Order: sequence, then structure tokens, then C-alpha cells
Amino acid sequence: MAYETLLTELEDGVLTVTLHRPDRLNALDQTMLDELLALLDEADADDAVRVLIFTGSGRGYCAGADLGGGGATFDSAAAGVETGVPRDGGGRLTLRLFEMKKPIIAAINGPAVGVGATMTLAMDVRLASDRARFGFVFARRGIVPEAASSWFLPRAVGISQAMEWVMSGRVFPADEALRGRLVSRVIPHDDLLGEARALAREVADNTSAVSIALSRQLLWRMLGADHPMEAHKIDSQAIHAMGASPDAYEGVQSFLEKRPARFTMKPSTDLPDFVPWWSDRPYEDD
Repeated sequence: MAYETLLTELEDGVLTVTLHRPDRLNALDQTMLDELLALLDEADADDAVRVLIFTGSGRGYCAGADLGGGGATFDSAAAGVETGVPRDGGGRLTLRLFEMKKPIIAAINGPAVGVGATMTLAMDVRLASDRARFGFVFARRGIVPEAASSWFLPRAVGISQAMEWVMSGRVFPADEALRGRLVSRVIPHDDLLGEARALAREVADNTSAVSIALSRQLLWRMLGADHPMEAHKIDSQAIHAMGASPDAYEGVQSFLEKRPARFTMKPSTDLPDFVPWWSDRPYEDD
């Protein structure tokens, strides 16, 4: 699929997605949202894609929602919604990221503000350039945190740090993001994509795609569990199913033979039959 607002490059299992509206600091508009949702569906269905990297074009990652509509930017009635409460677009994006079978690395190359910051919360690893800046600026725009970030952000950084950033709405540098555990590393700007691709290669070259798909959902879903027994019940099913799988046999045999593993199972067809084990969610089919 050709995209208007995204650049894509697939190389040896690593799909690099570049937000590409550099004249608007890659601000999210409806076209970009629609294209991101379509891209995630395509990437999840394509077994050639093992890992995704998200970054931005030009000097920014994403400056947030495109405010070109002026004061009515966030007014759904002004946008023509006559009845009901429309779904938040950023939330549609983060929930789709949450459902992915593939691991996702954010390579944050510059300012990530508003939805530019909250979209990364549903990604698995956040790496920041030393030129990156972050801001949960919603209260300064007269709105509230979106993109399900009231769920994601406290789980990533803790409630006190989350509240400090949200209630101040200020923009802060990459080293503060690192201290607050929003990002796992701050990297010299020119080395950012190389470091992100090295991490992606480590995953793509050495792991079972089905193991990763299951592990990603186990870790994310258990953030909401109220007792470790919930993890134990699903762990037991997953170990039982995967222990008898071709990938488990290959993983052990390759270790014993001191050679690289050749995993053959595919997330599109070979996930265990107990997946999905979680209950249905509202809007799941939207």
C-alpha cells in the first residue's frame, strides 16, 4: 500500500516506519491516523515483518495533533459529529498498537508532544535521541490526556511522575525522560536509528516469532491482573502448547548443537488455540 504521510522500509524482517509530514513536525492528522491503522493491520498479517521501528521525518518525531483547524480543533460537534461520543483517534491507535503480535521500538528523534508522546506509550521500547523533547501538554490546551494514556503512562513511570508531567503540561528534555523511566536509553542523535535497528536485529535474528507474539501479550495483559495466579494460569497453557511445538524443539536442539536456530512457526497461522485468552473489549471490531 502506498502512503501519503508515512515512509516505510522493510529489510530482513525489520519494518522502519517514518512519520512523514516534516513541514508540520509530523503532526497527526486524520490521514496519518487512517494510514497508521491500515499499516498496523498489514504488518501484523505479514510474517515477513518481525519487528517495527517508528521514527519521524526531519527534526521532529511528532508535534501532536495538527492544530491547523484553530480553536475548534478538538470540538467534535464542529467537525460534524451530531450525536453520541466519538472515539478518540489517539486511543484507536494505541489500542491497535496494544493488540499487535509484533514488537515495536520507538526511535524518538526529536520533539514528541501530545499524541506524539502518548502514541509511544503502547510501544514496547522507547529510545530517545539526545535532541528529543517530550510533553504531555493537554491541560495547557484545555483538554485531557488521550490515547488511553491514563492507563499507559502511570504503568510506565508511576503515578507521581505521571501526574507531575500531566499537571504541569511542560515540555522536558530527553535526560529527564530517562530519569523518569519514560525512555530506556538516550542516544546521540546520529546513532539513534542504528541503535534501534541493532536491537530489532537482535530480535529478528535470534527469536521465535510466535514466542515473541505470546510473550508480548503476556507481559502487557498481566499489567492489569489482580493476582499472579492469573499469570500462572496463562503461563501454564503457553508453556504446555509451545513446549510441544516445532520452535521449542528447534530452540533446544540448536542450543545443544551450538548453531543458530531456524524457527519456522508463523504468528499468522501458528498461535495456540487458547489465544486470545482475554475477554472481549468494547470497540474491538471498530
